[in-house]
Formats: sequence, C-alpha cells, structure tokens
Amino acid sequence: MIRLGTGRLSLKDLRAIAREAPEIELDPQCIPKLKASQAAVERILASGKPAYGINTGFGRLSQTRIADGELEELQRNIVLSHAAGTGPLLDDATVRLTLALKIESLARGYSGVRPLLVERLLELYNRRLYPRIPAKGSVGASGDLAPLAHLSLALLGIGEVQHPQPIKLAPKEGLALLNGTQVSTALALVGLFAAEDIFAGAVAAGALSVDAAAGSDTPFDARIHELRGHAAQRDVAAQYLGLLDGSEIRRSHLENDPRVQDPYSLRCQPQVMGACLDQLRHAARVLETESTAVTDNPLIIGDEILSGGNFHGEPIAIAADGLALAIAEIGALSERRIALLIDPSLSGLPPFLVEHGGVNSGFMLAQVTAAALASENKSLAHPASVDSLPTSANQEDHVSMSTFAARRLGEMAANSAGIVAIELLAAAQGIDFRAPLRTSARLQEVHALVRSKVAFYDHDRYFAPDITAIQALLEAGAFHRFVPGLFASR
Repeated sequence: MIRLGTGRLSLKDLRAIAREAPEIELDPQCIPKLKASQAAVERILASGKPAYGINTGFGRLSQTRIADGELEELQRNIVLSHAAGTGPLLDDATVRLTLALKIESLARGYSGVRPLLVERLLELYNRRLYPRIPAKGSVGASGDLAPLAHLSLALLGIGEVQHPQPIKLAPKEGLALLNGTQVSTALALVGLFAAEDIFAGAVAAGALSVDAAAGSDTPFDARIHELRGHAAQRDVAAQYLGLLDGSEIRRSHLENDPRVQDPYSLRCQPQVMGACLDQLRHAARVLETESTAVTDNPLIIGDEILSGGNFHGEPIAIAADGLALAIAEIGALSERRIALLIDPSLSGLPPFLVEHGGVNSGFMLAQVTAAALASENKSLAHPASVDSLPTSANQEDHVSMSTFAARRLGEMAANSAGIVAIELLAAAQGIDFRAPLRTSARLQEVHALVRSKVAFYDHDRYFAPDITAIQALLEAGAFHRFVPGLFASR
C-alpha cells in the first residue's frame, strides 16, 4: 500500500505504481488541508471578487465574469471542451501513474478541491477503472489540458470508462483537474524506467561482448576513471571490471596479443555509458521532484489566490530530452559492438557469427535491423523542448512540448531494447565460439540467462522470435541483478 498526499513519493514507489499497480490510500492528514482549501474558495466566492477560473472564464477569456448560477456549468464545460485529444490511447502504466500523481498534487491542499473529488480519483485507481486517454493533444502548458480532460470525463460519468458514482464539479475543480503536468511526468517516468532496464542490459551485453571479442579489461581500471572525475563513469567502469573478473578468455590473451588497443565501442564504454547514466540520474531527480509537485493554477494559499505558472512543463521537457539522448546513445554504442562481433577482422570470430557461412547468413540481417533502429532513434532524439507554438490566442505564448518530449521515449526505448537484445544474442554466440575457454562466473550467468530463452545459432532459422524473447527479458528488468546499485528506483 502506497500512501499519497504526504509530499514524499520515492522512485521505487513510482516504479511500483507503473509496473505492479499496488493499492494506494490517502494520508488522513490531507483531509483537514483539503477542507480548509475548499473553504477558502467558498470565502473568495462570497466576497464577490473576481478570481481566475473560479468565477471567470479561462485563458484569453479570463476577463469574462461568470454568474453564480453558471459556476457548475463552467467547470463541467471546461472538461467537455478540453477533451479534444487524438491518437492512440495511453497504456495502463501511464494512466495509473497519471492518476496517482494527480491525487498526490490535489491532496496537498492548495487546489481548492473537495475531499470527495480526491476520493473518487482514488477509487478509479484502486478499482482499475483506467480512463481512456488519447496520447496526442498536449503542448505541456497550461499543463496537460487535453489528456487530463479525458481522464476527468470518467468522474462525470462520460465516456467508455465511468466511475459508478458520477459527481458534479464544484467551483475550481474542473480547472484543478485539467491544470497540471501529471501526464507528461507519467510518460517521462515510464520512459525513465524503460531506459534504466535497457541500461542494465547494455552494460551486461557490453561486458559479454568484450570477452566474446577477446578484448581487454584494462580500460576499466579504476585508476583511469578516477583521473576523469565523473562519478557515474567510475560507477559504470567498476561494473564492467566486476563482470569480467576471473575470465579464462581474458587470461588466454594477456601475453603476446598483437592488438594494442580495442575499438572505442569496447574501450570507451565507461565514458559513454557513464555520461548516459548521468543523464538518467539527473532525469530521475527531476521527475521525483515533479511527482509530488503542486502544478495547477491558480493556487490557494491561506485565503489568497495566487496565479502563477507551475503548470509549465519545461523541467520535464528538458529532462526528457536528456533521456532521449541517453537512450539513443545506449543503442548506438550497442549497434557498433554488434558490427564488431560479426566482422572477423575485428573479433576473430566466424563471419556473421555462424558456421558454414555462405549457406548460412547468420547475424547479417540482425545487424541491419540494429542499424535501422539506431538510425531511427537519432531522428527521434531531436530535442522537443526547443520547439514552441503559441496557443489560446497568444495568451499561452511559450509552451514546453513536454508531453511529446516524454511520449517518444517509449518508442525510443523499444528501439534500443531491440538493439541490445541483438547484441546479447551476438555476444552469447561469440562466447560459445570461444569454448573450451570460459568467460567469468558472472558473465556465465548472463550467458545462461540468454541461453535459457534462445539456443545456440548453429544454422539459419527464423530469427525474429529470438530477438523478441531476449527483448522481453530486457524490458522486464531481468538484467538489473548483474549491475546492482546503479539506480534509486530499484
């Protein structure tokens, strides 16, 4: 059971919500805060003063005063009119996170909503009544308006998924539901956790490729990385060194090896993957902070109503752009190692990692697939946060594009997972060709995990199912046990 409304949600909590759907509950201490905030809205209304979104229109229509008899209609109409999204539906993990993040934000007691509204959202989550939310239609300011409007329809008893006890919205509640960065944050968290899973697999694959190619472990010496000074680089180098420790293959070429240095895709893994790890860790800190942020507008603080811009998704957009770069580079480096392994002049292994080449094509097209996926990610990695199109008649004249910045991470992560899956297959194949020499004890476990799903490639066969099987392991987080301690969410 995860408790919301405390202002404390850990990355482990968030990963659990995304992957395991644990039950959630509201911290009882939130109820007095919610009631006090609701009472403040009522006092503001009783004063007769104009207050944005409470007794005025929205956006460019904020100067239009709304009569008391139309306040309920005002809140309902904003939900109906803003439910204008399009495209495929968000997956259940993203919707779960969105619900949990919206509950956390509202429960803090600065949004002027009733406890009843928060309780209804809790019931949607715990009953697994996941609203159907189109993925497209948000520019990430004023928050994720369109997708959050689609979420809110369920509370009103509208749409394919409905709460069994629909409610009528009180003043401020429609606006509080729609304003906020919860969809962008949820999408970015899903992308972050996928990136972490791929990263773990890529480190294991990279170490296995070093041994498959009879590479050196000297580039992972801690003294090298201490002189560079980057903590993530040091952390990753230690993982590679630990994975390779005790390898018979490495001992077999310690002396009289004519090669002086390995190609960069083997030798520079700590530098490249360390930089990627820095990006993942930075994004994790940003998103953990955002997960408990109050991001609607206006905010009720005491008896004051303060209009600001916490709904602007720029922190998420920039963090997501950094994640995109990291995901692309993880895949790009992995693809280069695949290319190395299938080239006998570099790896010393049979061409395309198969016996009887010519009759058998081996890993020839698997590397082509990896190249195609890596190239696609290069285009998808273009930063989204640098784009902005004014909306709402130029009232919202700079927007973040955080929703797309975060949403494309899922596709990019799937691409890189496919690449790393191919590398794991190729590296395992290379290790088999090194027999009777054996890799390290830890890398034997990595090899055994791959072989538990896919047999040695002794002749050409239908290749795609092999990739799918290993990609499923990657996406399930099966390789984290080989590289413990890298991520706060685990």
